[in-house]
Amino acid sequence: MSRSTQRQLIIVFAFVFLELLGYSLILPLLPYYAEAYGATLPVVGLLGTVNALSQLIAAPMVGRLSDRLGRRPMLIASLVGTFISFLMLGLAGSLAVIFLSRVLDGLFGGNIALARAYITDVTDENNRAKALGIIGAAFGLGFIIGPALGGFLSRYGYSVPALLAAGLSLVSLAAVALWLPESLSEEDRQRRRKSPRTEFTLSALWDALHLPCCADLLQISLVYSLAFALFQANFALWAKTRLNLNAQGTSYVLTYVGVLAVLVQGLAIGRLTSRFRERTLIQVASSILALALAGWALSANTVTLLAVLAPIALAGGVLNTVLPSQLTKAVRPEEVGGILGLSTSLQTLAQIIAPASGGVLLDRAGSWAPGLLAGLLMLWATWLAWQRLARRPETGLSSAQPERQLSEEPTG
Repeated sequence: MSRSTQRQLIIVFAFVFLELLGYSLILPLLPYYAEAYGATLPVVGLLGTVNALSQLIAAPMVGRLSDRLGRRPMLIASLVGTFISFLMLGLAGSLAVIFLSRVLDGLFGGNIALARAYITDVTDENNRAKALGIIGAAFGLGFIIGPALGGFLSRYGYSVPALLAAGLSLVSLAAVALWLPESLSEEDRQRRRKSPRTEFTLSALWDALHLPCCADLLQISLVYSLAFALFQANFALWAKTRLNLNAQGTSYVLTYVGVLAVLVQGLAIGRLTSRFRERTLIQVASSILALALAGWALSANTVTLLAVLAPIALAGGVLNTVLPSQLTKAVRPEEVGGILGLSTSLQTLAQIIAPASGGVLLDRAGSWAPGLLAGLLMLWATWLAWQRLARRPETGLSSAQPERQLSEEPTG
């Protein structure tokens, strides 16, 4: 990997870290902020829903535009939108402005997909998973530091963390504008603007979705996202109900999971992908996660819980990195942004469904139910990984010639 590529990856790491740090600064405080303006509990829940729905709609569009116009212009546009949304949140004088800020943040919330697409452009297939792991590491670090820092700053007012998040977005915007070069050559961008594969239409995304192997990977990604979102969204309530943990104890346990995930994605993923095929890692990690989530459902004490959380963090870290890597190899280079945006939308869909369904299961069936459902979902993902991915060779389309026809079967 060249020095220029390493510099680009460092900038992307810093950008993702600052973005996730800003996001996690305000996320735990939104309910309290909204309640200060008279929001009821159902209205507070809608804040997260409108943000997720906005991202669900916008992410594939932002990704596809980056295929056509370049990564850097869309990153800058996305960061401008994120900065404005956080600034609106910090200066909000009404509940309506808070809602508008969350909608705007969702519409410009394709930053992570754009960062992954950028990394895909500047790395080869052998180094891609290792490079993509830095996004997972930056993501994890942001979520480890952000909530604690946001909680500390909230003593000075709920607007203070939001204004700091706006400042962090402004720093990211300056870094990208000043130091991050475009990952696509001018010749490549000119060609892509004329290519029907990068047209800003739903049919173009639909064609990419139905490429052989791509659909299998997206299905595995959706099922995995549902299972993991059931764990993330319902863990705090589960810990309170099942183990009688208080807020402080729960935060310590989640920090433990976050640190493990950062270590896997930031340090271990390069060694794993150099020794094992990526599809083998997907198959094994899916199997481990199915068992570990079932173990979470049945954990009766904190010691057992800490033991099963380690493989959850390990397997989740591997899948968070290797699934996007495989997706970039299942489509042509000019379709990477669109397909990563579509993958982001599916993950967002899972995050909309999981909290409500997990809450119902906890209330109606018992504390074991969300974990058991998550384990069963991962059992389905495991079956998909072993039955469908095993039929495909390892070489993908990311190095294929652009003029290949859509009717040709990719081998990603």
